[in-house]
Amino acid sequence: MFVILSSSAEPEPRFGIGWADPKADPFFAKDLSSWNGKSALAFGEEAIGFPIESINQLAPGTYYAQALYDVDTTFSFINAPGNFYGAPMKVEIAAGKTQRFRLTLDQSIPEEQLPQDTEYVKYVRIQSRLLSEFWKKPMYLRAAIILPKGCAQEPEQLYPVRYTIGGYHSRYTNAERMMREGSEFRRDWLSDECPRMLLVHLDGEAPFGDSYQMNSANNGPYGDATVQELIPHIEQNFRALATPQSRFLEGGSTGGWVALALQIFYSDFFNGAWSFCADGVDFRYFQLVNVYSDDNAFVNEHGYERPSMRDTDGEPRFSMRREMMMERVLGRGNTFVTSGGQWGAWNAVYGPRATNGRPEAIWDSWTGKVDHKVAETWRPYDLREKLEKNWPKLGPKLQGKLHVWMGDMDNFYLNNAMRLLEKFLQETQNPKSDARLFFAPGEGHCWQGISEIEMMREMAARIK
Repeated sequence: MFVILSSSAEPEPRFGIGWADPKADPFFAKDLSSWNGKSALAFGEEAIGFPIESINQLAPGTYYAQALYDVDTTFSFINAPGNFYGAPMKVEIAAGKTQRFRLTLDQSIPEEQLPQDTEYVKYVRIQSRLLSEFWKKPMYLRAAIILPKGCAQEPEQLYPVRYTIGGYHSRYTNAERMMREGSEFRRDWLSDECPRMLLVHLDGEAPFGDSYQMNSANNGPYGDATVQELIPHIEQNFRALATPQSRFLEGGSTGGWVALALQIFYSDFFNGAWSFCADGVDFRYFQLVNVYSDDNAFVNEHGYERPSMRDTDGEPRFSMRREMMMERVLGRGNTFVTSGGQWGAWNAVYGPRATNGRPEAIWDSWTGKVDHKVAETWRPYDLREKLEKNWPKLGPKLQGKLHVWMGDMDNFYLNNAMRLLEKFLQETQNPKSDARLFFAPGEGHCWQGISEIEMMREMAARIK
């Protein structure tokens, strides 16, 4: 159960949580062991909160309060289909006074429906046999397909495919925004200079957060389901060339890591990855944590609080401890592993499953103490280490396929891990890697460094 407070009713407070910014709106949560959904439920100082620990610490003032009851276990976000909520209620919090307010849960979030197809954007949702068997309930994969200019006038034409993966919590419905009237992407996509191909926007949503399109002990076989079920379905129904030479990967942030990982894990299936500001590719710098040797994720070896985000001038925005505090409040059981947030998702993808059925935590949610036994199980997803251990086999398959852009002042310190990957690739032999890595001084997260059309020309040039 959540209670969220905001200074405004628009947008609704329930849409404003999930970011550890210093100006974040306060919200509070508590687990319910049983509740019939009808009788009154007390909610007060026993709830944990962010960015303050207790409701009793709320500053006096005017707020809009909203309740939300999270009953869904298929999606990781709190505004998921089937969850209950009420309209925001205006409340006045006075100093030094016990107050009671009655919030309602008289509305529910509608069941998922695919958006309406448009001239250029089509949507698919298929039940995955592999994921349904793992979860023992119906599980679905989703994607949006953006058609090239002239597709309707060329009924016999087959196209290469660009598989796009967005940043964290980016949904397949992002394709609608990409192709909105007047957007720069739409202008480039429909220009005569743009190579003709399909764009498939993948969707990473999974019960513990983004699946990262990887097979994992906690999420199930999302990688195999994507490659063996979703992609064949799309390519059979949308006039794709459907060959390894005609499949390309591209993404930023979460998507930057996924693009590289899919190319590495399924090296024969794709013909190149264009990666921007990728999540940590070497776990000796998982942001600023060395998961293999650091004893604490929140405090560094010098005794200082470890930042999680900075501005491009180097000023920290918020700390690891603060971000973990937020994810504890989001997660069932007061732990980040079930938060659906960024750290919870990484933990679910890379780590083992605990005996209680939840992901095993790599560090303590409250203290940051690292569990090195769990850290060792992360190694198969350490992209630099995977390449280093398997270079004689993977190196020849990846020639010409790795293209990376990274700002040297990445806001989440992701450039450190990418520098370690660059060092390894520069030292490779038999074969010598021809990977392209570009670093931009002073640039932060999401620096791209290449235009849409240039990138797609590079993709098209690799088709034989």
